[in-house]
Amino acid sequence: MDALNTVAGTAPPLQASRVRSGRRIADKMLIGASTLATLIGILVLGSILGMLVIEGVKGFSPLLFTEPTPGPGSEGGGIANAILGSLVMTFLGIVVATPVGVMAGTFLAEYGRNSKLADLVRFLNDILLSAPSILIGLFVYTLMVRPMGSYSGWAGAVALAIIATPVIVRTTEDMLRLVPSTLREAGAALGAPPSKVITAITWRGASAGIVTGIILALARIAGETAPLLFTALNNNSWFSPNLMGGVPNLPVMIYQFALSPYPNWQQLAWAGALLITVTILALSIVARFVIKSERAR
Repeated sequence: MDALNTVAGTAPPLQASRVRSGRRIADKMLIGASTLATLIGILVLGSILGMLVIEGVKGFSPLLFTEPTPGPGSEGGGIANAILGSLVMTFLGIVVATPVGVMAGTFLAEYGRNSKLADLVRFLNDILLSAPSILIGLFVYTLMVRPMGSYSGWAGAVALAIIATPVIVRTTEDMLRLVPSTLREAGAALGAPPSKVITAITWRGASAGIVTGIILALARIAGETAPLLFTALNNNSWFSPNLMGGVPNLPVMIYQFALSPYPNWQQLAWAGALLITVTILALSIVARFVIKSERAR
């Protein structure tokens, strides 16, 4: 009988039962381990967010958004100058990164495709995408801060733009590749040049995805600290319109105030950290909403 089962390619009933039992046990063990790991992650993340909310809410007040950061040992004050400095540098960074990222992504998806140049650009973009932000800050420090002889908001904006660009490049290329080729062929059949097909058809078809990539890049650079330590640094007063000298910003302010011995500074650091977290969360929700709206179309 065993020989017949072997010839027929089937296992004996007892052996098959043992195999199924072993698989069930392995499946339950994997489910248990995955569930435990998930619960640990949720517990750790929930503890961090809970502590951030509890400590951060204590520092919220109208003065937080109207007063500049106080000096050492001073009471009161806010983070209005740091908020404004972060907004200005983030805006400048995303304004520089968006056209560069969109055009580079368009080249990779529409013109380069499988060319050697496109492969090289993708390789360099992947390296830049995973490069430590502190190295980018050091690069911009060598490129701009040392020759200029001063920290500046311009150098900070350049560092943030370098960080945001590969995110936009990758997202733009992926979204343009999702546009059906038949749409391009239809535009070409009507006699439209490739540039017109891209601007009128493929960009329009991938617009929601491209905007989502820009929003994700914005969220990516909103809380960067390391590059700003080398480029914009920080100060406790309002910055000059030319953005020269130390420019106040939330990430570096949080870093410096959290390490200080002054309770007032520490409280402002908690409030600033909560503000950045809420901002990044809002940007992420908007990005997901845009993606969901695009899929529903």
